Amino acid sequence: MSDTLNPDEIKEYVDFLHILGDAAAEITLKSFRAPLDVVNKGRKLQSDFDPVTRADRDAEAAIRRLILDKYPAHNLIGEEHGQAINPDNQDGMNWIIDPIDGTRAFIAGIPLWGTLIAVNDGKGPVIGMMDQPYLKERYIGSPLGSSLNGSPIHCRPCPDISQATLSTTDPVQLFATMDDRRAFEKVAAMANMVRNGYDCYAYMMVASGHMDVVIESGLESYDIQPLIPIIENAGGIVTCWDGGSPNQGGQIVASGDRALHAQVLDILNS
Repeated sequence: MSDTLNPDEIKEYVDFLHILGDAAAEITLKSFRAPLDVVNKGRKLQSDFDPVTRADRDAEAAIRRLILDKYPAHNLIGEEHGQAINPDNQDGMNWIIDPIDGTRAFIAGIPLWGTLIAVNDGKGPVIGMMDQPYLKERYIGSPLGSSLNGSPIHCRPCPDISQATLSTTDPVQLFATMDDRRAFEKVAAMANMVRNGYDCYAYMMVASGHMDVVIESGLESYDIQPLIPIIENAGGIVTCWDGGSPNQGGQIVASGDRALHAQVLDILNS
């Protein structure tokens, strides 16, 4: 249980996350698999293409308006509209927002993107949501447990990489460095199965016991913080490649089994 939030407060935030998810979905679904104006924000990692759409920006704006109306003193950190830090925020609460994680999937018509929102108590993410409205799948994780559409989910045991299903979003363009890519390839060569290209959805497959490990690098805080409570409260673990805190992004490993996680870290750092 969180040492910051009591069960009633957790439930209040979870109920509000449903409101935020519905508001974002109303915007994003109108643009999904529809003609889009795509803007290139510039270079990202190993690619010269970092897309954003009006749906990204409008969805985040809607989320932020609702949060500030209900919690006007809280801080906001979002991918598209940056940081809004309130000096009067006495309780240190932060909202971490990625309105469309997986914009490449979104513009390609692939329903594996998601709206990500985390409630961060100033120490780290305590509650997280990943909403995939086209598939009507809403994952929420909190100290009260992790769920898919209200039904509990759990990671599965998988103690060895030779038995594991491994994933990354893009093994060619979206690792921060060639060394990171080669480290991933070492682990991938030892895995039972590798399935790539799922953005935030792969992490939910770990949390729900269908996959075993996700390895990425070059992530931002808003890419990972909303996913951490879902995986951890489903029994999994998320760290950086050096075993440290994943809260600021960077090199990330998410595993459903702690023994597997330790093994993957050893391989990545060998």
